[in-house]
Amino acid sequence: MLVLTAAMDRQRLSSIAHSHHPIAAPLSGVNVNRLLRRAGRRPAARILDLGCGEAAWALQALAHHPDGHADGVDLNPYALERATEAAAVRGLADRLTLHERDARSYVPDGDYDLVLCVGSTHAFGGFGETLELAGRHVNADGVLMVGEGFWEVPPTPQALAALGVKPDDHTDLAGLVAAAEQAGWTPVYAHVSDAAEWDDYEWSWTGSLTEWALDNPGHPDAAGALATAREHRDQWLRGYRGVLGFVTLVLRRI
Repeated sequence: MLVLTAAMDRQRLSSIAHSHHPIAAPLSGVNVNRLLRRAGRRPAARILDLGCGEAAWALQALAHHPDGHADGVDLNPYALERATEAAAVRGLADRLTLHERDARSYVPDGDYDLVLCVGSTHAFGGFGETLELAGRHVNADGVLMVGEGFWEVPPTPQALAALGVKPDDHTDLAGLVAAAEQAGWTPVYAHVSDAAEWDDYEWSWTGSLTEWALDNPGHPDAAGALATAREHRDQWLRGYRGVLGFVTLVLRRI
């Protein structure tokens, strides 16, 4: 979806872009909390956030599970640094353990009550692979929460070009639910992000990069960051806005 400058570190750019939207998915805080409430209320839950970024989901989940513990897994050291700071500010540092590693190599023990992978299915190679690999971490009665894109309407050539995908790289919402059931999971709740959530996410993403570039005009990566923000904004507005949807599924085993 993103074309990044060669000069600027990919992980640092991603961290800057999400600095004003740490959830890193098109969801409002109200809906994040609604999803977490539907995912269960075990006070001492074990929680795993795969592709956690700044661990916004894991930290909010801990607020719903006052005696719980969360593990966050991500490759981005800048995002994990922010996660560490956020955990300290919220008094949750002793209940969050961060792991700088590839989510695919995190050893499954099958004993997590809640496993999160929202907007990070690319780390596993797609939706089906996420259900299989992330699902290995979930205990028999646990919940797998996955956020994934789908075609809101049939994809246009402009949307496909902007996203750099083929039509069958995504399905529609019904197809996504069917794929989950075929893999042995069924939704007990879901949230489809609306246009306002998408717009807030995209404006925050491009705006954070733009502001960083404008505030650091002498930085060697400023021009590249500004160009990346402009290109991404163009891809969104002229390409996939209103075409690509996003759903967060709360799944349990069938």
